[in-house]
Amino acid sequence: MSRLTDVKIRSAKPGDKDFKLSDDRGLHLLVRKNGSKLWQLRYRFAGKEQTQSLGRYPDVSLAEARDKRDASRKLLSQGINPMTAKLIASTPAPPSSPTFESIARQWLAVWSVGKSLRHVGYTERRLDTNVYPLLGQRPIADIQPPEIVRLLTAMQARGVKDLAHRTYQTINMVFRFAIAHGHIARNPAADFKPGDILSSHRQTNYARVSEKEFPDLLRALDIYGGEPGTRLAMKLLALTFVRTSELIQAKWVEIDFAAAQWRIPAERIKMKTMHVVPLARQSLELLRTLYPLTGSTPFLFPGQRRSDKPLKPISNNTILKALERLGYKGKMTGHGFRGIASTLLHEQGYPHEQIELQLAHQKRDAVSAAYNYAQYLPQRTQMMQDWADYLDRCREPGVVSVAPTATDGARAE
Repeated sequence: MSRLTDVKIRSAKPGDKDFKLSDDRGLHLLVRKNGSKLWQLRYRFAGKEQTQSLGRYPDVSLAEARDKRDASRKLLSQGINPMTAKLIASTPAPPSSPTFESIARQWLAVWSVGKSLRHVGYTERRLDTNVYPLLGQRPIADIQPPEIVRLLTAMQARGVKDLAHRTYQTINMVFRFAIAHGHIARNPAADFKPGDILSSHRQTNYARVSEKEFPDLLRALDIYGGEPGTRLAMKLLALTFVRTSELIQAKWVEIDFAAAQWRIPAERIKMKTMHVVPLARQSLELLRTLYPLTGSTPFLFPGQRRSDKPLKPISNNTILKALERLGYKGKMTGHGFRGIASTLLHEQGYPHEQIELQLAHQKRDAVSAAYNYAQYLPQRTQMMQDWADYLDRCREPGVVSVAPTATDGARAE
């Protein structure tokens, strides 16, 4: 599809009915029957298609319309509806009315006394990333329950249910602080409970340990006394947080040692397009250790060979039984490594879209399928190395919980 030019726009003449001239990334120019030309952006939010008005041409030039489109799409990548953000931003706080952000920062200064730097840092990032963009500049006395609900349901739509529940708790504490100090008379967050709007953030069939228990699990994997291949399978699952089905069916032909990549073919991926898993230094070392054990077979993790049947990979039950043997029956599954990685990487401030791509959650259409597997690949490569380094720090004796460290490269948009 060719992009719009000023010449195309100026030469567009009104017809018997309205028509659209498409640019790209959802931007188009609506040419009305009366001759007016309006910029619009079409996008999907929370599963519904919406249209945002970006101004009239030529008052808003083509370049300015694209800038507005890019700004709106950046909000979308953060789980924020750009039309809602615009509406809220157009309501400035009176000088005498404290904003939510100003009260939240006062609360944080009091609440953080005696808390660990890690805990305080997570809470600050939760406010900076998820709350301040929508509620930060609103007068705290004017905020209503539907605004909080929109914020939390948008987070759930992004796939970060754990963080949505924790963000509710933080917002609730800020409002209680505001009541205690005479800034407001009622707490809008107390008018509903998270369970009224958010689905359960823990699924029993995807059990997983807490972040505090995670280091103990990693140390247990190091001394697992069962089959060496099974121990390496669980360690690779922790390093790459792929789906269990993708791990157990992995083949050596998918591993590119020179490029430090695991390329999972489309037929084995839920999104039906090739998925690239950047391999950190630790992942490559693990695979080099595994190769002498299973490199003579097609599979990284072959099951027991039977002369009367074709060779098959290990089953999902192999992973579950190994975790049971370690004492984690009902507490951890292979899928649990994905949930832990998602929560900790989001908490540390890695961009949501990069995490989602690495989890292979990103929705892909026919147009983007050809190139989406490489999107943000340099940043994801750095993120995966950061994650592997984090796992190493977790294994150190006496460590209860540490935070992955986001480098500038991994954070870059």
